Amino acid sequence: MATDWLGSIVSINCGDSLGVYQGRVSAVDQVSQTISLTRPFHNGVKCLVPEVTFRAGDITELKILEIPGPGETQHFGDLHQTELGSSGVGCQVGINQNGTGKLVKKPASSSSVPQNIPKRTDVKSQDVAISPQQQQCSKSYVDRHTESLSQSKSFRRRHNSWSSSSRHPNQATPKKSGLKNGQMKNKDDECFGDDIEEIPDTDFDFEGNLALFDKAAVFEEIDTYERRSGTRSRGIPNERPTRYRHDENILESEPIVYRRITVPHNVSKEFCTDSGLVVPSISYELHKKLLAVAEKHGLTLERRLEMTGVCASQMALTLLGGPNRLNPKNVHQRPAVALLCGPHVKGAQGISCGRHLANHDVQVILFLPNFVKMLESITNELSLFSKTQGQQVSSLKDLPTSPVDLVINCLDCPENAFLRDQPWYKAAVAWANQNRAPVLSIDPPVHEGEQGIDAKWSLALGLPLPLGEHAGRVYLCDIGIPQQVFQEVGINYHSPFGCKFVIPLHSA
Repeated sequence: MATDWLGSIVSINCGDSLGVYQGRVSAVDQVSQTISLTRPFHNGVKCLVPEVTFRAGDITELKILEIPGPGETQHFGDLHQTELGSSGVGCQVGINQNGTGKLVKKPASSSSVPQNIPKRTDVKSQDVAISPQQQQCSKSYVDRHTESLSQSKSFRRRHNSWSSSSRHPNQATPKKSGLKNGQMKNKDDECFGDDIEEIPDTDFDFEGNLALFDKAAVFEEIDTYERRSGTRSRGIPNERPTRYRHDENILESEPIVYRRITVPHNVSKEFCTDSGLVVPSISYELHKKLLAVAEKHGLTLERRLEMTGVCASQMALTLLGGPNRLNPKNVHQRPAVALLCGPHVKGAQGISCGRHLANHDVQVILFLPNFVKMLESITNELSLFSKTQGQQVSSLKDLPTSPVDLVINCLDCPENAFLRDQPWYKAAVAWANQNRAPVLSIDPPVHEGEQGIDAKWSLALGLPLPLGEHAGRVYLCDIGIPQQVFQEVGINYHSPFGCKFVIPLHSA
């Protein structure tokens, strides 16, 4: 029985410690319970020794990959090619914990992909043995396997003879370049043919070698040396230089004070800038007093109107798209702005803003109701506006029916509350709400009841009023009030504008 398995190609799994061996059976000793493989492969790598012997106690699983036919000679070719080209049915012998063998038949893979082999581990010895239970396999199964191999080989011979006879007469038979293959083999032998006395079975321990280097102790030694010598080296990992932005000062300064503006009364609402500075709101009475004191010191109404018009137009140009919208390539898409102004100072601020917008090639439509007597500031601003390409209308029927790009609201004034009952005012509010265009309010009032148009943006002058949610997003513009004027009305003031004239405010 033992001689029936000589020449068979088998795969022996010896567990995780010894790995998997593959080779051709050269000897089976039932007395010593050993099996020997010639030209063995260990975990897919060809062994340096020509023959390996296994004990039965070390074998976990045994698979028969190929059984030689009864009439074939047992030749010992290259085992690696045999493994890749082997097909058919294999016989697997498993070892239970009690030492008894179990026969399991498994179809071997017909593909040329090599079998999965566990990772290579330490091998203490290559002398292993095999038990007699693992040597026995079903004789009937071996006969059936031998018959199927014989039929397969006879079919391949008939197929090869048919292929050679059906080849075209003029078709040349490919020739093997034995000289070239021989030269390549000689080069491989010269490069890889030297025997290696010892192959390291363990991987290099990177973590262990890294643990031998104590980085903390080395850096502490460097710091101690620098403190004693008074020198400082570059690139110390634990003392990296701080990176500054282009707008930050590299010199050490005093702690930042974010509350630089204080008012003499209780603050009902506070805002903050993008840089974190706190901007308190002031009452309408204090705001009116601040403007009166500034006018007494020379900041006249005409100057304030001009400054307000410049800041409001600059903000409106930004909302309209800035340089992306206002450039020579978009002359066919001029933005349209509708100005709704009342017969008061806030209306004059809106007219000044419309004049600057018209000077920047914006299509401006100014609505101002007809009154028998106008304020001098409004008359002066209308005289300048008439010199531009802007259009002035006094009837709501002349306003555009299609949506415009922006609506600027200057209808409301706390001192002229009676105007909200006028028909033209109600009609203007209804037109603005139905136009679906975003609304910018310039110096809006405080109470929600005094404003019938919901704004998306609101522009406050000097210091903001305690505006509610109806005002939208609040912006603050600098109209040129000196610092001592603020101090004169009891406000400790420090400019929050920085390098800008219009800044956004956020609810604190």
